[in-house]
Amino acid sequence: MINRPANKLLIIGWDAADWIIIDRLFAQGKLPNLRRLVDGGVRADLSTLDPKLSPLLWSSIATGKTADKHGILNFVEPNPAGDGLRISASTTRRTKALWNIITQSHMKVNAVSWYASHPAEAIAGVCVTNLFQEGEPPAAGAPWPMQSGTVHPQSWEEKLAPQRTAAKDISKAQLLSMIPRLNEIKPKDNHPHTLAKQLARMSSVHNAAVSILKNSPQWDCTMVFYETIDTIGHHFMQFLPPQMPHVSKDQLRLYGDVMLKVYEHHDHALGELLQHAGPDTTVLLLSDHGFHSGDQRPVITQTNPDDRAAVESSWHRSFGVLVMSGAGIKRGEKISAATLLDITPTALALLGLPVGADMDGRVLAEAFAQPYALHIIESWDTKAGEAGMHSDDLRNNPFESQDALNQLIDLGYMPALGDDMKARLDLVRRESDFNLAVVYMSTGRAQLAEPLFAELSRQKPNESRFTTNLANCQFSARNFAACAQTVTAYLLKHPTNAEARLLLVGALANLGKTDEAKTMLARLESDAGDRPELAMSLGDMHGILGQWNDAARLYRRSEKHDPQNPRVQVALARVSLATAKWDDALEFSLNALEIQQITPEAHHALGIALAWLGDYPHAIQSFDNALHLQSGLIQAHQFMVILSELVGNQAKAQKHKDSVEQLLATLKTIDGSIHQPPAESWGPQAWAKSIGRTTEM
Repeated sequence: MINRPANKLLIIGWDAADWIIIDRLFAQGKLPNLRRLVDGGVRADLSTLDPKLSPLLWSSIATGKTADKHGILNFVEPNPAGDGLRISASTTRRTKALWNIITQSHMKVNAVSWYASHPAEAIAGVCVTNLFQEGEPPAAGAPWPMQSGTVHPQSWEEKLAPQRTAAKDISKAQLLSMIPRLNEIKPKDNHPHTLAKQLARMSSVHNAAVSILKNSPQWDCTMVFYETIDTIGHHFMQFLPPQMPHVSKDQLRLYGDVMLKVYEHHDHALGELLQHAGPDTTVLLLSDHGFHSGDQRPVITQTNPDDRAAVESSWHRSFGVLVMSGAGIKRGEKISAATLLDITPTALALLGLPVGADMDGRVLAEAFAQPYALHIIESWDTKAGEAGMHSDDLRNNPFESQDALNQLIDLGYMPALGDDMKARLDLVRRESDFNLAVVYMSTGRAQLAEPLFAELSRQKPNESRFTTNLANCQFSARNFAACAQTVTAYLLKHPTNAEARLLLVGALANLGKTDEAKTMLARLESDAGDRPELAMSLGDMHGILGQWNDAARLYRRSEKHDPQNPRVQVALARVSLATAKWDDALEFSLNALEIQQITPEAHHALGIALAWLGDYPHAIQSFDNALHLQSGLIQAHQFMVILSELVGNQAKAQKHKDSVEQLLATLKTIDGSIHQPPAESWGPQAWAKSIGRTTEM
């Protein structure tokens, strides 16, 4: 073990917690326990991942790896036994979670209610899975058996079973504390029951966590997950003022404060955890994403099960919360460029353990009170030792198991599935493939995403999101001919879709069909140019065509519509780069970062401006930040090759050369040619020439 900044580490997950609501309550003097943590530590916006679905995100938090690596791709999955579906299981996870690594390191860890943790793993501590509070009996006083595999070690089952709370056990006084006008609610209004059910689930989790902390005081790390802000938010955030168009005045009056009360309820629970954890505990409190609470709240009316999860995720903001406080952590500061993938590496560092080189995140060492020397091992997955994971014969890919069962059905060895069950399994497979494709697409691996989107589009040609994602994927992979073909076919069915028409303009422009692209863009701007939400995209198309004055005009229009959008400032920085106005590019990039530190494009543009201005050390720092947030930025890697050579760091230069080679390989088309990014006037090749460097990239 190396230097250990933290004596004990308490990791608390508040699903969907958002700084906008927290800061609003701070201003009212509320949330005193969280306020003390923030004042005594550091806070950050925590950048989420796509798709913004909790099982994928919390598994990434617990492993430091993207979903394609850890294998949890949906809320549910086929049951390998062949009898339908099950909640995504710990036996599906393909890599060690933080609790496994800590167990393997001969330390004690408790894990309570984490997503995809059932059945419980045999860790060195207590594991309570996310099915702990399931199976509530319908009748009061009826037996409530605990599902097999819910708690490890089994000796804790008897202690923890009484800690579960049923919805009917939530008192009227508790509901009145959140809905003061409870007595005015009509009998057919189900919202109070929904609230009671979710409060009961939170109570079960919290009681289990407190019981473990009280009765098992010797531990190195305890992890507790609460889903309640998210689950209640999907029902009640619509009622928070300001009034949404579909919400009645009565609903606003009855339920307008529920979400604020839910946060206060969490803060009270936090105080109890901190009390039982002890004063020498280092705390990480985080959420997997935020939750819209203002004018960007969606109105969800359709209920098509095929894309219900994707539609519901439109509630989720891209930035969650992170608070780090206690021993080993700085006080009263903010940190930037933090992502979900950084939590496990940072937790390992706080516990004095090395970080796996195959993890996708980094140690947030800038939050540490003392200088930290990074220690790395190749992979915890290949390191021998008992980690508490399930045996190899229990761990499997549920979709492969389902395929094997289907083969037995085809051979006549098993009865065929009913049409309804087959349809449900097909839906889950499609959604899981879609989620995997989004993971690939959002992490710069369009070549892996494209065949998945193409197959989904083939299976469900009328499902717009499959086809539009395929076209966007082809565009990102610079496969513009295929993109134009896909969009053209789509527009035959959806001729007025502005987003598709924009994509076609971009594809045609990149194919050299400039006149056709300009004509189409002019027609589109005439038809839909008054839509402020399209101004950014229209400006982008003008930029592709080299019409920088028109691009700037549209970006300024977008700025008036959405002044707090950092990407507007990034777009204006791009215009400045294209017109060699380096100081302006610097200013716009800094404006973007002042609005939102976790904006990789802003760090990228800032790095370019600094390189052209000759500030190489800060340019390197900016590109490092950009690449941490979005590793697939080829031009950032290319700049870093030259910058690293200029400062004499040949090892770093070679690392970025390797990254460039790998990324360019992903842009190969079917015929083997490479669609390289264009050589902009401000790009790495032009900059290298301007300073007299000739570097192969």
